[in-house]
Amino acid sequence: MGAHMQPSVIYEDKNFIVVNKPAGLPVHAGGSVKSGTLVEWLIEKYPEIKSVGDDPKIRPGIVHRLDKETSGVMVVARNIESFETLKHLFKTRQVSKKYFALVKGRIAKKSGVIELPIGTLKTHGVKRTVLQKHAKNIKAALTAFRVLERFADSTLVEVSPKTGRMHQIRVHFASIGHPVLGDRLYGGKSSMMAGLERQFLHASSLSFSYPAGRCFTFEAAMPEDLKTFLGELRKRK
Repeated sequence: MGAHMQPSVIYEDKNFIVVNKPAGLPVHAGGSVKSGTLVEWLIEKYPEIKSVGDDPKIRPGIVHRLDKETSGVMVVARNIESFETLKHLFKTRQVSKKYFALVKGRIAKKSGVIELPIGTLKTHGVKRTVLQKHAKNIKAALTAFRVLERFADSTLVEVSPKTGRMHQIRVHFASIGHPVLGDRLYGGKSSMMAGLERQFLHASSLSFSYPAGRCFTFEAAMPEDLKTFLGELRKRK
């Protein structure tokens, strides 16, 4: 694992660890990914998580995940009790998540909500879709957003997913004609831009109240690659 792929610890206590995951680092093994994962790094530093979770052989301690090319905040459980507690908080929508996303095109309204169910594309093992006749395992999904800045042909938005479907933000914005820039899977070649090496999606904050009434908010600053890209866009305004 190269230095640029090293996660950093934002917070840790006896119950959980909060990390800032870099882009390009897969959370766990699966498919073509056999090694070089966040899980391997976590086990080396926190070996007690080996037996934690619903599927500890593959996803020890993992309560939620970020896509390989998405950077930002993740919380990982250190014991069975905290895993079950955090899992319940996510399932019952008691965790507030915020992301920065740069999407294709100019979004005219200041804010909005995308409420479209998401399912797995019948002809594709990974890709998701909002087109129900082409999908299986369909589940409700809701994404709120507000516009932060507009550029010539793109819009920076703060996104608050209220559900946690796989690829939710990417699928929802692609479905309204504003795919995340750099997202080839859902945006195709037209979403690619010179100078952007990955999808522009960053998990900026995570908030929840852990039992005993203590409220936590964890933040991860926008990475340099995305800040640099935004800087270039601002120069052209």
